[in-house]
Amino acid sequence: MQNSPAAGVERRRDAERTRAEILDVAAAEFSERGYNGARVDEIAARTRTTKRMIYYYFGGKEQLYMAVLERAYTRIRAAEQAVEVDHLDPVTAIRRLAEITFDHHEAHPEFIRLVSIENIHHAEHMAELASLVDLSMPVIQLLDGILKRGRDAGVFRADVDAIDVHMMISSYCFFRVANRDTFGSLFGRDLVDPAQHDRYRVMLGDMIVSYLTAGDRQP
Repeated sequence: MQNSPAAGVERRRDAERTRAEILDVAAAEFSERGYNGARVDEIAARTRTTKRMIYYYFGGKEQLYMAVLERAYTRIRAAEQAVEVDHLDPVTAIRRLAEITFDHHEAHPEFIRLVSIENIHHAEHMAELASLVDLSMPVIQLLDGILKRGRDAGVFRADVDAIDVHMMISSYCFFRVANRDTFGSLFGRDLVDPAQHDRYRVMLGDMIVSYLTAGDRQP
């Protein structure tokens, strides 16, 4: 029975569950303590496995951290790709895509912390993850298509590209979560206050649409 196909499938499922659990706990540990402060011993203690098994699955602390980063980016890119915008007019489409980023970043503050940590390290770990470049291209292509439709319809300005728009959307969404505590301390306003959620969400769309529908800048 141990060598039956069913047993092999179950072992693979157990391995996948164990790996996913390690990644969940590791994401929390790295986002809370940073790369240097995180401890594999602590990750093992918070899972149903051992330090030795973590090394078996991932190879070491750095490889585990990179796996956490890769999964975090995979999830936001998957959310972006899941949105259906081809049937929407360009203005509505760009709003919808901005809202996906807004919702994802608010729902996943650990992603924001992980990105902040990686920036502290000058993206040295991301530089070894060539897959992240491939993961990021579909959203740029998606934005490119929306912008082209908007330009063809005479709605969007021509002197802006998809990476500019991606930067604008990401900046707003990232700031709200990353700077929540410092901004709140300075100005007494919680940027992720549920009562303000819809207002800030609409504000993002208004900002992007206003920029895209303004006249072209002259050189």
